[in-house]
Amino acid sequence: MKRWLTTLTKYRRVILAGFGGIVAAVVVAIGAYVYALGPAPLGRHLEYSHLVLDRDGHLLRAYATAEGRWRLPATVEDVDPRFLKLLFAYEDKRFYEHDGVDLLALLRAAFQLVTQGHIVSGGSTLTMQVARLLEPRAHRSFGAKLRQITRALELEHALTKNQILSLYLTLAPYGGNLEGIRAASLAYFGKEPRRLTLAQAALLVALPQSPEMRRPDRYPEAAREARNRVLDRVAAAGVVPRDEIAHAKAQPVPHARKELPMLAPHTADKIVSSEPNIPIHRLTIDADLQARLQQLANERAHVLGPQVSVAIVAVDNASGEVRADVGSADYFDARRAGQVDMTLALRSPGSTLKPFIYGLGFEDGLIHPSTLIDDKPVRFGNYRPEDFDLSFQGTVTVRRALQWSLNVPAIAVLDKVGVNRLNARLHQAGATLVLPQGAAPGLAMGLGGVGITLRDLTMLYTGLARLGSVLPLTEQQGQTAGSPVRLMSPVAAWYVGNILIGAPPPDNAPPGRIAFKTGTSYGYRDAWAVGFDGRMTIGVWVGRPDGTPVPGIVGRATAAPILFDAFARTGHTPVPLASAPEGVVFASTTRLPPPLRHFTPNAVLGETSGAPRIMFPPNGARLELGGPRNDPDPVALKIAGGRRPLTVMVNGVPLPADRGRQTLFFRPDGPGFARLTVMDARGLSDSVMVRLQ
Repeated sequence: MKRWLTTLTKYRRVILAGFGGIVAAVVVAIGAYVYALGPAPLGRHLEYSHLVLDRDGHLLRAYATAEGRWRLPATVEDVDPRFLKLLFAYEDKRFYEHDGVDLLALLRAAFQLVTQGHIVSGGSTLTMQVARLLEPRAHRSFGAKLRQITRALELEHALTKNQILSLYLTLAPYGGNLEGIRAASLAYFGKEPRRLTLAQAALLVALPQSPEMRRPDRYPEAAREARNRVLDRVAAAGVVPRDEIAHAKAQPVPHARKELPMLAPHTADKIVSSEPNIPIHRLTIDADLQARLQQLANERAHVLGPQVSVAIVAVDNASGEVRADVGSADYFDARRAGQVDMTLALRSPGSTLKPFIYGLGFEDGLIHPSTLIDDKPVRFGNYRPEDFDLSFQGTVTVRRALQWSLNVPAIAVLDKVGVNRLNARLHQAGATLVLPQGAAPGLAMGLGGVGITLRDLTMLYTGLARLGSVLPLTEQQGQTAGSPVRLMSPVAAWYVGNILIGAPPPDNAPPGRIAFKTGTSYGYRDAWAVGFDGRMTIGVWVGRPDGTPVPGIVGRATAAPILFDAFARTGHTPVPLASAPEGVVFASTTRLPPPLRHFTPNAVLGETSGAPRIMFPPNGARLELGGPRNDPDPVALKIAGGRRPLTVMVNGVPLPADRGRQTLFFRPDGPGFARLTVMDARGLSDSVMVRLQ
């Protein structure tokens, strides 16, 4: 013994040197092995499904990756805590304690392999499974396991536990082309994984271990057995009470996959194609309302015919945000050209532009809702308008003319207001109006002789609800809406809304709750209905996308019922319209100033001898205001000609009686544009627009 100790002492340095060399060689070998593996895959360059979300983060539509996989990113916050509880109990009890490798689990797996002669468990942690998902290997081997261990250690060094767990929740396979818990939960249960039953959570824990052999849509019995094994293990561990386990085992497993959400597909297509490098898009759309209106469009289109489609746009009045955008009755129905977005198609608007004609007439002081107007045969040059039913109503009030959508009165007012002015005003408000090639604006524009989209028409109607100002429509969260644009004066817009809310509603619809207007294009090609309350504006279009006539489709009978049903499906009680602004005149026909009692369409400005004329200020003048900004000095208004009494209006609001004076004064509200109008006792008039600054 003494000799052996002496020998050991003699060669100690050699032994230590040899041992150190072995350790150094092992370290070098490990370093070389790790270096040969290359940089650790951290999942930063993974391709994910494009997601389009609604205003509250709910999924509207997802797009498969280039490989055809549904890979929806998920984080710990996206998942039911019960699922995570089961996942840790079944897969990795010490996930938050180890550094990527659970030595106890590996030793247990090795012992099972030696004693039973085959692999019972791989001893893999969730981190090791993430490493395998990031670098897939076709076969199990010692080398593959060593690689997983190495990568797991690297992942733990580079990422937090929650980041690693998010990678697992995103990449775990669930059969077919489903990757990640969100895709699986949506496909098998039709819902996001934020709230799962115990049975659903257990199934989603079991599937990734053998995703193809346990697919519920192909092997429901195998899926049920795998789910129950998860339940048995968590019951044995005391994670879940036994009575809940028994109830969960009694639940059926899904036998088929569900379609992933397909809400607002046209809008989603447009957004994703315009910004392909952004993985997640958030829209202003309300998923619940979108789903209800899509269903409404589908139901009504199937009743109307196999090639008829329906489009609907719903807009929040206050913000201009689009809350629902239904481009067609069925995105996948080729007979209805379902993938064509009919909210963006140029179509003839029929009578739906009439409210804006009357609005400019109110603004100019030409008419009042109680003004009498003739609905009789008349010719404007070579143009002779007729009412839809080819009859005439005689003399009616402007209110009744608009509510009944009479053609002749509307064209008479348009002739006085000016076609170019209506065209310019609607363009200024942001609407694109398209005339036939080579055509100039004409009176037929008032009855649908122009092209407009449903989105633009709905936007214009929000201007009526907003008392004369229009906001551009926005559909992406964070998108700047821009400044309001003037459509007409607040008084004029209120008059229009007050008339339209009194229009007779469709059969069985409650009256006096929605201000609306319908329209039918020439040849029964398009049926329209646009309406608003104090909160929302909704536009509806019905027709064939190819423009073929559909006998029998009329705005009032076809589109208006859909409009009222759409408001009912918003789930809100209609909100009253805005209160009357200052300047609104409440009067019957007999109490109006004489020039406003009866509209005279033949009195063309400047063509009748003795007509009143505004001598100052001239049309288009720029006037400098004196005095403080909030209380400017009066402005002079000089008038020549005309038969007494004269009625003078500023932006549609009458001034006090002139008492025979040729020079009047008015006090402007402040800087901005002002329309000055004078009428004499015969209804002859003159009007100018000036800018006060």
